[in-house]
Amino acid sequence: MAPMALALILGWCLVAASRTQHLPQPSLSLHPSQGVSLGDNVTLRCHVPLPAARVRLYKDGCLSSEKNVDKVQDTAEFFLVDIKQEDAVKYWCQYQILEPLWTSNMSDPVELRVTDHSYPPPDISLSPDECVKVGMNVTIQCQNQKYEGIVFLHKDGHSAPVQHQEPDGGGTATFTLFAVTPADSGTYRCSYRVGGCWFLFSPLGNNVTLEVTMTHAPPGTPKHPDLTGDTRGPHWNPVTAVAGGCAAAIVFILLLVVSFLLFARRQQIQRDESPGASPRSPNAVQFQVPPGDCEGLTYAELRPVTPGTCNPGPSAVPEPPIIYAEVGTGRPC
Repeated sequence: MAPMALALILGWCLVAASRTQHLPQPSLSLHPSQGVSLGDNVTLRCHVPLPAARVRLYKDGCLSSEKNVDKVQDTAEFFLVDIKQEDAVKYWCQYQILEPLWTSNMSDPVELRVTDHSYPPPDISLSPDECVKVGMNVTIQCQNQKYEGIVFLHKDGHSAPVQHQEPDGGGTATFTLFAVTPADSGTYRCSYRVGGCWFLFSPLGNNVTLEVTMTHAPPGTPKHPDLTGDTRGPHWNPVTAVAGGCAAAIVFILLLVVSFLLFARRQQIQRDESPGASPRSPNAVQFQVPPGDCEGLTYAELRPVTPGTCNPGPSAVPEPPIIYAEVGTGRPC
């Protein structure tokens, strides 16, 4: 009998778990979501994606309140009046439908952060406090006096703290901003958490203002660069630079081509002038002048022949060549 009861219970749990997976998850929001102090009123709104019969609000994991809603409502509101320290915890919501009887999963938690003005605000300091340039490291120290809760660093314009840290034994937290940029400029404040398990915070302390300036330009750099933001020269133009680079590359390639052609021509001439080279034309005739004294002269007259399309007839009589004899004067060289 006991095994059968155990099987029924397990089966019911599995069915319930499978049903919850089929229902969309609700969402919970706080109004107002920040700047809440002790004694204020807060509204928690649970948004249900399906028509629900009942919506439940859980506080710090325990059922706090539930509300029946009709089928035309998609939001259930829960009111917290005169906020107290114990209200500064996490909240969830959940909804249930009747046909069939299914229950959704829990929503994502929301944290109700409450400021307790009975605690003194922390002190804050900035180092260096002036002439901060791009790339420098900046240190912000927050002192929460005798309270040892977590210290939070806030920046104006951000809804959530930008950093948090456990203080040292003296109650001081040191935040370092590495290699700052103009985006780090702004107003900073600190707060600390005073509750052990509550989201209870001290008031924001005094502020410090960080101004990050650009580094000075090196000597010779114009003070007013052009609209492109380049500081390499007063008239530097990227289009001109690219065109100049292309022109230089083309000239370099042309020089390489000319050098290669000259080298090939020289190699061809050397092959033609080598002893074993064959004559350029089968009809070429070589003439050698016999050696003589320094004033001996030998002349040979070669009559130019104009090439034609017709061969000379048989009646053509070749003219004898004219030979110039060597004449010696008898004088020694």
